[in-house]
Amino acid sequence: MPTNEQRRQTAKRKLERQLENRAERARKQRIWAISGVAVVAVVAAVAITAWFAINKGDKPTDQAAPAPSAGEVECTYPAAGSAAKKVDPPRSGKIPNTPAQISMSMKTNQGNIGLELDNARATCTVNSFVSLAQKGFFDNTTCHRITGGGQLSVLQCGDPTGTGTGGPGYQFTDEYPVTPGDSSSSPIDYPAGTLAMANSGPNTNGSQFFMVYADSKLPPNYTKFGTIDKTGLDTLAKIAKNGIKPGARGSSDGEPAQEVKIIDLQLD
Repeated sequence: MPTNEQRRQTAKRKLERQLENRAERARKQRIWAISGVAVVAVVAAVAITAWFAINKGDKPTDQAAPAPSAGEVECTYPAAGSAAKKVDPPRSGKIPNTPAQISMSMKTNQGNIGLELDNARATCTVNSFVSLAQKGFFDNTTCHRITGGGQLSVLQCGDPTGTGTGGPGYQFTDEYPVTPGDSSSSPIDYPAGTLAMANSGPNTNGSQFFMVYADSKLPPNYTKFGTIDKTGLDTLAKIAKNGIKPGARGSSDGEPAQEVKIIDLQLD
């Protein structure tokens, strides 16, 4: 049977061929690239450790934007800080935003989590996430934070150090639903089943992400880049039911009471 590394390499070659073919078709059709996302002002202070804050407002709206037309998005991944695990940055330049969805499977010691990545709206984020997964960045890493109650019910993962301070050694810009030039901090819905990026401020995305297991509200400062399937939500519900080790932020924000470890994360 092929090893995990062999499967990752096979999947990587397959995806690279698909992306190259789509890029060539996009160029022939004269489809122009989507411009990068501009810096968005942050009203609430955000900790440097990539822990995100809640702004308690009552203006709830997350108007779903239509999917962009097929084309290419300019993605860059400048160096930022030291890497928690040595890894090369993903491919930069014009990245196809098709296929619109990319499926992945996360295997954890608490159960499986199926992911559907929104490549149409969060192309640069998905490009990075897939690249890190194919290079084994997430393998055998723990999810270091869980919150419950109030307006935030999430499991946060993606830091090999398990401290909330680690990243891949590069960063990239925010994407949907972050709106360039909009300084609003009124919270919007991050429904149960949302997959989103954690950050330490505008355009500081790296490797840390969070999975929403119950409807939550946050300022629109965190890129939504996918959804979680029913099996995954069941797994997250089980993890939440196991409880929280109280942390510096109180009894509803800390480490999972039972360790949550990502065994591997692969393309379907």
